[in-house]
Amino acid sequence: MSKLYLVATPIGNLEDISLRAIRILNEVDLIAAEDTRHTLKLLNHLGIKKPLISYYKETEKIKSEILIEKLLKGENIALVSDAGTPGISDPGEEITKEAIKNNIEVVPIPGPCALISGIIGSGISSKEFLFIGFLPTNKKDKKEKLEEIKKVKQTLILYEAPHKLISTLNIMNEVLGDRQISLAREITKIHEEYIKGKISEVLEEHKEPKGEYVIVIEGNKTSSDEGLLDVLKSLTLEGHYKFYEEKGFEKKEIIKKIAKDRNINKNEIYKHFIK
Repeated sequence: MSKLYLVATPIGNLEDISLRAIRILNEVDLIAAEDTRHTLKLLNHLGIKKPLISYYKETEKIKSEILIEKLLKGENIALVSDAGTPGISDPGEEITKEAIKNNIEVVPIPGPCALISGIIGSGISSKEFLFIGFLPTNKKDKKEKLEEIKKVKQTLILYEAPHKLISTLNIMNEVLGDRQISLAREITKIHEEYIKGKISEVLEEHKEPKGEYVIVIEGNKTSSDEGLLDVLKSLTLEGHYKFYEEKGFEKKEIIKKIAKDRNINKNEIYKHFIK
């Protein structure tokens, strides 16, 4: 039975190509590439000669049909993007869906992926994360997307082009607040760099963006506290008092906490309970 291989290729350093990826590229009948000229350079470097067919975002639907026909006829095909893993902010999702519909085996050949390198080198929590990819280009839509993910507690990962970086960081600072971030640029290349700090600090120090960026942003650390605060403020003062009392706080400390939660003078709370 024929197979569709999703082959990860280097995102900069050619030494990152895996032995398995090299073997698969040598064995398949056809290689579908996001940019055939770019992939040809890699194949020449590896000494591989195979037929190439272009497969990029604007032609995904049409080319998927052509490739599925070839797969159904028994050909084995490898899909590669310009760099990294197919289907991750690159073409690949459409043909994978179609292959599965047609009972064609899909075999991922793992390897370089910018978002993974970006997060593990960031120093920001990698236990749970949400990958967003590229934000909308329109400023209004970009703000709306950031508002949508503002309260997410998991680490956020975005991709951004150099000419949009400063504008995006300014909007992030406005919508998300001055959070801890890491900018990873030119991953695996000669000028690889990780820039870390608060958004405001990065904006101050990083004036001339160059190369493609992976932006890693700490999750919302206050969303759960804000949710609890909303609940407490909806209670009566007696209910609010009881909440802290059950947690073992003394009366004096409870009154301070209630006053802080509700942003009112603690004497007013004290007088209420004296009555």
